[in-house]
Amino acid sequence: MSNPDEKRDLLRHTLATLAYRGAKAVRDAPESFATFKASETTRTPAEILAHIGDLFDWALSIARGEETWHNSTPLDWPAEINRFHAALRAFDDYLASDNELAATCERLFQGPIADALTHVGQLTMLRRIAGEPIKGENYSRAKIAAGRVGADQEKPKREFD
Repeated sequence: MSNPDEKRDLLRHTLATLAYRGAKAVRDAPESFATFKASETTRTPAEILAHIGDLFDWALSIARGEETWHNSTPLDWPAEINRFHAALRAFDDYLASDNELAATCERLFQGPIADALTHVGQLTMLRRIAGEPIKGENYSRAKIAAGRVGADQEKPKREFD
């Protein structure tokens, strides 16, 4: 079912972008990365990923008009990665539906979505600090499509060394 609302479509594309970049940030990371601490006051990658899951649960609650927040305890690394994609899927499914949004697309973007973009960048930076960097790429050429929010992302067209 296509949604004629261009703002919702842009939000869905943003979620697909988060899924692509987030999947890349955690792909092939050793399980020890989940508990890596850059300093005593920083979150671990598992804590960041749990927070991102909480952000999308929150986004869905806002969209439904039932705003609630929950601080999750991180799951084990593979389960937390699965939760990341499941939370994106639940929110994306709602945006793809004909259900009314109880908040503006702008509010949904400026709160939970923008925060998640920041945190995916933190995961990428922490990979480098932990000695497990990911390769950069020209993300404007990545095969990103609204609705593709699972871990099964397209392979990069060209990564940089």
